Amino acid sequence: MKFFLDQTVHEAALDRIRYLYSQFDDVIVSFSGGKDSTVTLNLTLQVARELNRLPLKVVFLDQEAEWQSVVDYVRSVGTNPDIDLWWFQIPLRLFNSASSDTDWLNCWAEGEEWIRPQEPNSIKVNRYNCDRFKELFKRISLVEWGDKRVAWVAGVRCEESPARAMALTTAVTYKHITWGQILDKSKSHYTFYPLYDWSYTDIWKAIHANGWEYCKIYDEQYRYGIKINQMRVSNLHHETSFVSLYYLQEIEKHTWEALCRRLPGINTLGQLKTDAYACPKTLPYMFKDWREYRDHLLKHICIHPEHQAKFRHYFEQMDEKLLLFPDKEEMYRVQIKAVLSNDYHFTQLDNWKTRPQMADWRNWMKGKTHRNNAKNKYIQLSIQQGIQPVTAAE
Repeated sequence: MKFFLDQTVHEAALDRIRYLYSQFDDVIVSFSGGKDSTVTLNLTLQVARELNRLPLKVVFLDQEAEWQSVVDYVRSVGTNPDIDLWWFQIPLRLFNSASSDTDWLNCWAEGEEWIRPQEPNSIKVNRYNCDRFKELFKRISLVEWGDKRVAWVAGVRCEESPARAMALTTAVTYKHITWGQILDKSKSHYTFYPLYDWSYTDIWKAIHANGWEYCKIYDEQYRYGIKINQMRVSNLHHETSFVSLYYLQEIEKHTWEALCRRLPGINTLGQLKTDAYACPKTLPYMFKDWREYRDHLLKHICIHPEHQAKFRHYFEQMDEKLLLFPDKEEMYRVQIKAVLSNDYHFTQLDNWKTRPQMADWRNWMKGKTHRNNAKNKYIQLSIQQGIQPVTAAE
């Protein structure tokens, strides 16, 4: 359910950022170079100017396998004298969804052939005792800002997925705010998402109405025919963004060539020019049902025993918890896609389980259980009192 306010999302976002400045010692923009973080950057910069809190700290955690257009844009952002750009090019591990054999890209690892050279003024030493992308922000915050009260701001929106919508509207993070995430409560380190209720149309209206600079890869994606609400900027081998590999060669051939040298599986996936990880539309004739097909793929496609074990355990849990789910074929097809894309982190499955349709089904099942429990209690009491129970079929 949505509640509409007497102000635009633009005005509401500015008020939210102003509030963060009143509550925290420092406000830091987590910047990816994408459209959402572009708007977050410009709105925060506007408030920082109003409150005389310049320069604005901006953190770009470079994942090596980035669009060259993103790199060029971040360089341009760094030339703004009102911005203090922290460009991290430190060793970290990223999951490689393009291969079932090589699981990780060891970004900026010493002795390896990188996709591109490091920037002269970037931060190159990982002194944060962490090598995973998501956990790094907490560690960077702790090491660099210590006991200061810190609010990170980032461009995550509810519209992007049901999981994000639930995360940003359900539980309180800080005082009255739900649109955030706790990094370290004892240190008062948080991440907030002031654009959480924006639509992608609001994003592009703000960019063009204000004449803000943005990453030009979006222009190329538009020319290529990518739907506006499906355009995204991310590392190029992420399990939710590998569709970019289907047209990377046509837009940035040098990035394509360097990425193919860097990571196994990229060239194969890119040349398919289709959704290689999609589940077949019809069940292959040699299998009796989708579950048997799923188990066959798990045995023969997933080559790592530890990954097989993770998948098998997760599937067993789903089969048990969703035993009464009416559309088992849909569930098995999502599981099959997870196996094909080697998504043993279960990103796609978790997104599927948090869809509004699944929430409706769970609520209906809870209501049915409550009704059955009440009915059984009534029957037991009637029998104890010697009364013939009268029940109706549900």
